[in-house]
Amino acid sequence: MKLLVTRPMTDRATASLKARFDVDFRDDTPMDLAEARSALQRYDAILPTLGDDLGTDAFQGDLRCRVIANFGAGTNHIDLQAARAAGIVVTNTPDVVTDATADIALMLMLMTLRRASEGERILRDGEWVGWRPTQLLGHEMSGRRVGIVGMGRIGKAIARRCHLGFGMQVQFFNRSTVSSLDIPARQVPDLHEMLRMCDIVVLAVPGGAATRHLIGPDELAAIGPEGFLVNIARGDVVDEDALIEALHGGTIAGAGLDVYAREPHVPQRLLDAPNATLLPHLGTATEDTRSRMGLRALDNLLAVAEGQTPPDRVA
Repeated sequence: MKLLVTRPMTDRATASLKARFDVDFRDDTPMDLAEARSALQRYDAILPTLGDDLGTDAFQGDLRCRVIANFGAGTNHIDLQAARAAGIVVTNTPDVVTDATADIALMLMLMTLRRASEGERILRDGEWVGWRPTQLLGHEMSGRRVGIVGMGRIGKAIARRCHLGFGMQVQFFNRSTVSSLDIPARQVPDLHEMLRMCDIVVLAVPGGAATRHLIGPDELAAIGPEGFLVNIARGDVVDEDALIEALHGGTIAGAGLDVYAREPHVPQRLLDAPNATLLPHLGTATEDTRSRMGLRALDNLLAVAEGQTPPDRVA
């Protein structure tokens, strides 16, 4: 099989891919539509990731590709219906990203509640004049009420960290009933009700049309002027314009973000919001996790090459 890997991988994943396939690697930039269409026509398999434009229009013409082994759990950059119609198997790398992503959520929670980004900016800008009893007073994590939107693998991992590490009271909203939890947690059937109950809300839902702008002006108002929002899901789960207004207008107390609606573009007014902690999509950015993601994609590719059902098929 002729394989295209759309971005550089870790050394471990690269060596394993080269050992099993005739592989080409692109540079570290996303595929645009024309490049994606060409790749689908020239390669037996593609290992893409977030940002590669595999929308409806990419699946046109005589396609050679038979498997898209996505590097990452989220597949909202791939038109799954179009791939399915073209006879292309699509897989992802779900559970290997859980711990690293949950860790980023906790880091954003701590940074946001303790105003760490504001403090670092003051220090780097030479504006720190020394310790003061009322400087940058934030909030403690311990014992606070956390609301998790989306109780899948990552949501559960966040809940365990919050409860076991900080004694937080865990509420969650999930569209289906969740019963297999190993910590005390309350499922709240109404999203707005849950948002009003919590000191800090963490978004851990999949991306896509079903969750686009799940958090808009009304939901931000429900979080309230003493509440905080953390997003480690997908950028467009939040109405970014509404969030910017909420941050500047005091509708919510602050936000911690690892994802954005139009990555890598981040609006200047969001950058200017002192009560926003902003990371450049670091959720899975550890050597171990990124290697496991590459190897999991390889497992899926090998299964298809050998005529087997891949373990992580999504289309």
